[in-house]
Amino acid sequence: MTRTDITFDSAGIPLAGHLYLPDGPAEGPHPAVVVGHPGAGVKEQTAGLYAQRLAERGFVTLAFDAAYQGESGGLPRDLEDPAHRVEDLKAAVSLLTTRGEVDADRIGALGICASGGYVLPATASDHRIKAVGTVSAVDSARQFRLGADGTQDPAVFHRMLDAAAQARTAEARGERVPGLTLFPDTAEQARALGGQHAVDGFDYYRTPRAQHPRAASSFAWSSIDRMATFDAFAAVPLIGPRPLLMLAGTRAVTSWMSVEAFQRATGPKRLHWIDGASHVDLYDRKQYVDPAVDLLADFFTEHLGQAA
Repeated sequence: MTRTDITFDSAGIPLAGHLYLPDGPAEGPHPAVVVGHPGAGVKEQTAGLYAQRLAERGFVTLAFDAAYQGESGGLPRDLEDPAHRVEDLKAAVSLLTTRGEVDADRIGALGICASGGYVLPATASDHRIKAVGTVSAVDSARQFRLGADGTQDPAVFHRMLDAAAQARTAEARGERVPGLTLFPDTAEQARALGGQHAVDGFDYYRTPRAQHPRAASSFAWSSIDRMATFDAFAAVPLIGPRPLLMLAGTRAVTSWMSVEAFQRATGPKRLHWIDGASHVDLYDRKQYVDPAVDLLADFFTEHLGQAA
């Protein structure tokens, strides 16, 4: 497996990606998989891990930073724009269709966490994607509106919308507005704000376990009102008859979103539970990532085939 730095365009914004090419004797074009990263993540974290592991199984894979984030372009920085995130995935597919190593008729998509939500409307509206998988899928809009476990008081999101509106007004006046902080300073503060799920996120993003200097520590406030009316699951019925595989941990408080999306799917579908895993465990914990990669590799091999 070899990795190449690559750039490509997404609606006028340059995206930075890592293209992984499998080693081996196959001379013909390979099946390929686009891999999207979680909200606040970058390509060097879990998206890159899954991309690398699938490349080792014979797929050309592409992990990339979303527009406005990581090494990719776009202003304001650290904007989470759901509609553009979907466009980024389609742009990544377009890039793969131009590569001689790739069979353009055998491209799949994999989304992790927030990208597990974005990859669903991307697949629903782009027939070039022949199979789609998710890991710890989250609709970012549902998570902000309803909370990770779906029980958040609606007033919380309304306060966020108030803050987003105030930020837009302040920016129109030329003022600089700090973004919405994603992680507090300590694990104890994280637990007070969001329980064990928040602690897991803090441990992944804010400690040597996986922290990266380009991972977002805050979101631009206009991310919030862009999420207010987004629905990652509305178009799921359009994915069929193409196949869908969703992986979720049995301890993941976000798993209700995978269940909801799965119930809407009309084509061949499978929801597989990774025993003992939390949402974040599936980002990098070997005992959970290994079976997830095995399932994904088998799924994409079945529906995309092997290298010629």
